[in-house]
Amino acid sequence: MKNIKGISFLYNKEIGYLEIIEEKEGISEINFLGNMDIQTRKDLYNIFNESPLTKKCSEQLEEYFNGERKEFNIELDIKGTEFQKQCWNALAKVPYGQTISYSEEAKMIRNEKALRAVGSANGKNCIPIIIPCHRIISKDGKLGGYSGGEDKNKGIEIKKYLLELEKSFK
Repeated sequence: MKNIKGISFLYNKEIGYLEIIEEKEGISEINFLGNMDIQTRKDLYNIFNESPLTKKCSEQLEEYFNGERKEFNIELDIKGTEFQKQCWNALAKVPYGQTISYSEEAKMIRNEKALRAVGSANGKNCIPIIIPCHRIISKDGKLGGYSGGEDKNKGIEIKKYLLELEKSFK
């Protein structure tokens, strides 16, 4: 069982509920829950309290959805392999409202042949939106994949929504 310091839930009419989790000294997860009954989720963790950090993250995500925030100022608790962290650091450098291809991301980490590994690392990103894996698309301009949380079929819809949101407020 996770040792959770705080948990917040944010509702967005386009993507449903987001679950924001702080475990140690930073946000460790943002999960797409869709329209899941969040009481079930709260019962799973046996925690009902927001921490100051999860509340701050929720507020910044709300500002992002309203077009008022383009960069986040949140402490993160990033868990992953060194390669994954390298990929996620590259993601953080992709500007708001812009996209790059998986091959461009592989070049950013100086491992041009690691396209599939880069895609796999992006798929394991536990802090979407803040670590903007939605900004990575296929070389041919197609959206590629995106984790939709509980509803895997919703992932591409979420990615498309986030890209259109950023384009509209760019």
